[in-house]
This record gives sequence, C-alpha cells and structure tokens, in this order.
Amino acid sequence: MSNTFTIIFGIIAMLLPLVVGRLFWKRFDHYFGRGDEAYMDTLEYFLKKIGSTILIAFIILWIGMSLVFNTSAS
Repeated sequence: MSNTFTIIFGIIAMLLPLVVGRLFWKRFDHYFGRGDEAYMDTLEYFLKKIGSTILIAFIILWIGMSLVFNTSAS
C-alpha cells in the first residue's frame, strides 16, 4: 500500500472514534436514561456515560489503527 493511502486511512481511523463517540454521547440518554431526570443527574450515571463513551471510542480507534498498520506492512 502506498504511503498516501496509509496516511488517509490513518486520519480516517483517528477521526472515526471521535464521530462515533460524539453520537454515542448524544444518544446515551435515549438508550440508558430510563426517562428519569433525577437518575440522569447523578454522578453514577455521568460516570457510566463517560466511561462507556471512552470505551467505545477506544475500541474503534484500536481496530482502526490495527487495520491501518497491518495492511501498511504488506
């Protein structure tokens, strides 16, 4: 694979987790909020929200970087 494709795929692999993380952050209340405002204002809920968003973004970043560097070596 040429260096240009490696750079382009690397940039995409770094930006994709940001986009997916932002979408997950915005939709987290709909998925797990239970419609309860008192529950959604607790520290426990916020920590679950930030932790799961970071986890999702990190997994996508890891998969993306693995694909970029595995295909660039061959």
